[in-house]
Amino acid sequence: MHYIKLFTLPLVLLLALTGCEKDFLEESPTTGVSASSATASTDNLFLVINGIHRLMYERQGSNGRGGYSAMMIQNDALGEDLVMNARANGWWINMASWNDHTSATDSDLRHGWRIMYKVVNNANIVIAGAEAAEGPEADRNAALGQALAYRAFAHFFLVQRHAERYKTGGGNSQPGIPLVLTPTTEGLPRSSVEEVYIQINQDLDQAISLLEGYSRPNNSHINQQVAQGIKARVALVQGNWQMAADFAVQAREGFSLMDNEEYQSGFNDYTNNEWMWGGYYNEEQGSLFTNFGAWMSRNFSSSNIRGNPKSIFSVLYDQIPETDVRSKVFSASGDHENLPAGYEISDRHSRFPYTSQKFLAFGTGDSRGDVPYMRMAEMYLIEAEAKARLGSGGAEALLPLALNRNPEYTQSTNTGQPLIEEILLQRRWELWGEGFRFFDLKRLDMPLDRTGGNHNATLLNGLMQVPAGDPRWQWLIPQDEIDANPNVTQN
Repeated sequence: MHYIKLFTLPLVLLLALTGCEKDFLEESPTTGVSASSATASTDNLFLVINGIHRLMYERQGSNGRGGYSAMMIQNDALGEDLVMNARANGWWINMASWNDHTSATDSDLRHGWRIMYKVVNNANIVIAGAEAAEGPEADRNAALGQALAYRAFAHFFLVQRHAERYKTGGGNSQPGIPLVLTPTTEGLPRSSVEEVYIQINQDLDQAISLLEGYSRPNNSHINQQVAQGIKARVALVQGNWQMAADFAVQAREGFSLMDNEEYQSGFNDYTNNEWMWGGYYNEEQGSLFTNFGAWMSRNFSSSNIRGNPKSIFSVLYDQIPETDVRSKVFSASGDHENLPAGYEISDRHSRFPYTSQKFLAFGTGDSRGDVPYMRMAEMYLIEAEAKARLGSGGAEALLPLALNRNPEYTQSTNTGQPLIEEILLQRRWELWGEGFRFFDLKRLDMPLDRTGGNHNATLLNGLMQVPAGDPRWQWLIPQDEIDANPNVTQN
């Protein structure tokens, strides 16, 4: 595969080892590190794992290509719930117009393919070398478990983007993505969607077993519960409802929902008791105009945020009860009368209705802010949806989350499809801006409909509706991959 060939071991380890373990770098310069050196000890395995953590947010080229955090924005830009208000410096407008992912030569389309296969290749280095690494067995298991979980996470992300949707009850023989299971430069063909999901589940099952008892140093690492949370997501996409519900319950054990005050505090602290997994930015890492907060916060003073603050779809906002805290992290007037203490926006920040203040950067000149990859709330929503589709327990599963967010909420009396629709609406309120909407529309086989609200059709080149099942729901394979790998076919 072209991008796997580009990012073989020396460059992978340059990323993995930057800023880590000075002694190791002095003994083994990154330009000459061999696979055996990278996996010689469990300490070295963790250096590679730390490199994967950093790939999740590190700048890869232009400012708008900040690892997985950029892909989260892409996924929501493609939906209807995230609104672009103006062109500003141009970022995300072509994605929101459905131009980027439908052009095989587009750099933003290539970004996700490139980064996720970097994640896969880094993970494969650990998986291939863990058995022979010197060190405690518990450390070996922890590194191997995280590598397997990351490999599953990356393949899961890519197959949702670049293949037809998974059809519950179907054969799913449609072309998926290349399954890369060893550190390789070989060009591989696309496995079927079913084959990809089989491997994803095998990796997650092994990761969950290996991560038993692992106590991670912080929430940027994957522990057993994060692996269970990914497993719940996969089961939801596959329509394995009981499995989705069971793993969602297991994954959230020990976490607690944030209170209403915390909910309005800026979504920028991965030590929050509700955050199961998140990206952490310290002062020495990240990039001022690449960080998630440089695009999605309300207060950072970048040309993009000043000119194009992100809004919620007014049709969605109008369905949130006033007593629900999730209505408080948006400003219907655009004036932001109730920003939390310590945050501010300047007169240079343009005002538009329904703008978000859910995400706040550390300051107008500091775009840092931790990024939520997985929260306890999502697990409640997965359990509730799965049980609603099973026909029992959905309303009860939704109640703790809905009541936490809205003290006046009472348990739903809906059943069947109306209950499912209520849960999906709660999901849109809760997970706004966290990178789920495109995948949700695709898995649910729903159309895109931006009409009737505050979307600017002219800004979006008229892209207001896309039917369910349209070929554009499949991201193209990057042309560079097609050119370099004769075994891969284009969508």
